[in-house]
Amino acid sequence: MARISKRQKAYAAKLGASAPTDVANAVKALKGLDATLPKAIKPIAFDQTVEVAVRLGIDSKQADQLVRGSIVLPNGIGKSQRVLVFCQGSNVAVAQQAGADFAGGKELADKIKEGWMEFDVAIATPDMMGVVGPLGRVLGPRGLMPSPKAGTVTQDVASAVKEYKAGKVEFRNDAAGIVHCVVGKLSFEETKLTQNVEALLHFIRGLRPNSAKGVYVRSITLSATHMPGIPIIAA
Repeated sequence: MARISKRQKAYAAKLGASAPTDVANAVKALKGLDATLPKAIKPIAFDQTVEVAVRLGIDSKQADQLVRGSIVLPNGIGKSQRVLVFCQGSNVAVAQQAGADFAGGKELADKIKEGWMEFDVAIATPDMMGVVGPLGRVLGPRGLMPSPKAGTVTQDVASAVKEYKAGKVEFRNDAAGIVHCVVGKLSFEETKLTQNVEALLHFIRGLRPNSAKGVYVRSITLSATHMPGIPIIAA
């Protein structure tokens, strides 16, 4: 049996069997958890990442019920993402001017095949998919494979780069029908974090597959890296 730390016990004592609440109150509760810790327990030394988990009433085995997308959150995610662009010709300069950390073609693909993965987002122009395609086995499991549905296969590389640098995030449901998505940092002001969560939830609700039956959004949980989840009203 896993050992429960003093910090987790203190969090559990504070939250108890919390009933689902609205987004604003969930954010307030999450940000206030450390203030309730006994003095003997030191707070986490780094700025924790805040994430939302949405359990959906979909059949993840059905291709027409998959839920995936990307969104530019109103207040970013508090992290500068390293963007790589597979492109050629004049698009290399365009991508670099837009803020891309890496831009190029086959030479980047060869580095990735050798194990180099120093980037957070991969974007590609349509004419580069012949080079990018063979990287699917490497990039796919890491969620880094460029995709038209996610907007990472595009001719407008400048706009794509700027969006990801501004805080655009991608998400897709897992095998259990749950969508996990980063919405910011614990240091964010309550209003900004609330705006990010509400924007994401509104967007996900708009992606309901036509073939999905029954209740679409079954549960929503807000959490931080080393903090327990706080339930949010799903309706």
